[in-house]
Amino acid sequence: MNYELFIAKRIIAGKKYKSSISSPIIKIAITAIALGIIIMLIAVATGSGLQYKIRDKMAGFKGHIQIVNFDANNSDVSVIPVEKNQDFYPKFKNISGIKNVQIFGNKAGILRTETDFEGIIFKGVSTDYNWTFFKEYLIAGKLPDFNKDRTTDVLLSETIMNRLQLKLNDTILATFIKTETSKLPSNSKYAISGIYNTGFLEFDKSMMIGDIREVQRLNKWSENEVGGFEVLLNNFNEIDAKGKEIYNATASTLNSKTILEMYPSIFEWIELFDNNVWVIIGIMIIIAGINMITALLVLILERVQMIGILKALGSSDTSIRKIFLYNASYLILKGLFWGNIIGLSIIGIQHYFKIITLNPETYYVSTMPVHISVGAIIALNMGTLLLCFLMLIIPSFIITKIEPSKSIKFA
Repeated sequence: MNYELFIAKRIIAGKKYKSSISSPIIKIAITAIALGIIIMLIAVATGSGLQYKIRDKMAGFKGHIQIVNFDANNSDVSVIPVEKNQDFYPKFKNISGIKNVQIFGNKAGILRTETDFEGIIFKGVSTDYNWTFFKEYLIAGKLPDFNKDRTTDVLLSETIMNRLQLKLNDTILATFIKTETSKLPSNSKYAISGIYNTGFLEFDKSMMIGDIREVQRLNKWSENEVGGFEVLLNNFNEIDAKGKEIYNATASTLNSKTILEMYPSIFEWIELFDNNVWVIIGIMIIIAGINMITALLVLILERVQMIGILKALGSSDTSIRKIFLYNASYLILKGLFWGNIIGLSIIGIQHYFKIITLNPETYYVSTMPVHISVGAIIALNMGTLLLCFLMLIIPSFIITKIEPSKSIKFA
């Protein structure tokens, strides 16, 4: 029989324990543990949420990896076309983990109304395009249908629509810059079939999505010429490895780049979230540990007589320390229990009701995204329990200083 655990349970269940002098300090310690895990859960959920959401939006606009011609022009505008007939299109045969390979072509232009104008990038896509991303952020209208003959339907962002004071199904005039084969700008009219709003202003303010056959016409390309290929992966965490595999699997005249390489500043910025999260976790664990140390010392000092009696009956210092460590572990678990309930509830409320908003110009999202895995929840709880428990071992040695004769005599 584990008599240390038995005594610890009796102490916890005792009425004197609940109404003792140490009761307020114990409640403060439990509250500190609960607040600590709440803040840690929220920090991890918001940090991961921002990272996931920003990188998903980047991939939604640009794919995880782009394959284009080697070209000194690193802008978003396709200059030198690529032959569509490639060994890796429509599917890589020897590389796993790839969700989709889709063609695209870009053309710089200006949208004009009677009173305003906006510079845009006309991104042309085809029937192989994965619309999952834009379906999520489509707020009005419908997606263009590319299964019929060449269409003039386009998707525009709510940002551009508001700036140009346009409405769904309006016709908009677009002027495109001249090409090497055409000295004059091209003018075309397009019907706005759908409106999207991703909250990623860097792209929302300039991206128009339409038929790649329109881009081919504007650029004087043949049906077999495209701006490049976008590759979507099943697992973003494999982007570096898959990027190298794809680079080695494509012709020497083609260049492949991951979105990490195309937009390094954005991804370096979101990696800083991890540092902030680790700092918050460290501070919360230290605060929780200090409160638990205080609670443990009060519990020991309040039970000096009991410690003296147990020593007089032959209990070792190690056994008595176990009693109080069991007791402290119960307090930690109680704090973790309530902290998880409250913390996960807050995360759930934010996920479903989007209460906390952000400035999209700064954070690329309009509401605070949250994301947390079961593994992260378990790791936070186990790490907090273990570290707080280890922090209590040294203070528990105060029990070795208590002498039975003095503690029983002056109790």
